[in-house]
Amino acid sequence: MAALQAPPSLVHAKRGGDAGGFRRAPTGSWMSPSSSLHLLPFSSSPGNKHSASYVAKAPKIISMRVAAAASKQAYICRDCGYIYNAKTPFEKLPDAYFCPVCGAPKRRFRAYEPAVAKNANDTAVRKARKEQLKKDGLALPAVIFIGVAALAGLYFYLNNNF
Repeated sequence: MAALQAPPSLVHAKRGGDAGGFRRAPTGSWMSPSSSLHLLPFSSSPGNKHSASYVAKAPKIISMRVAAAASKQAYICRDCGYIYNAKTPFEKLPDAYFCPVCGAPKRRFRAYEPAVAKNANDTAVRKARKEQLKKDGLALPAVIFIGVAALAGLYFYLNNNF
């Protein structure tokens, strides 16, 4: 019985000169690996070893809905608290995008983790969020001051006792 050989593949054809044994093998973007999937043999018989290897090499199909849902992210303006959660992904906005409330540039927006409600951009909610951002911003100077005071106290203590 003759050994079974895999048929020549157009998917992995060499570029230039000899293209995988074919003198004028079709190459180019119109002959992509996904367009030649119909050339792959398929057999449901369990004894056929070669068809399983072709099926294993077939590219996986990725759903665009999953990718779109994964990139849906809310962004918050660090200056005024405005939350951007429109249909257009924030990454696809032009660099010249400005906050519609305060006019801050796109670089002032940061990813916003909490769930976004429908009234996220109402005036009262936005003002409360801005006050919270201010309170969060005041923590760093207080920590720095306490750290410097502790180091100064330690310095004087060690110099006077030892």
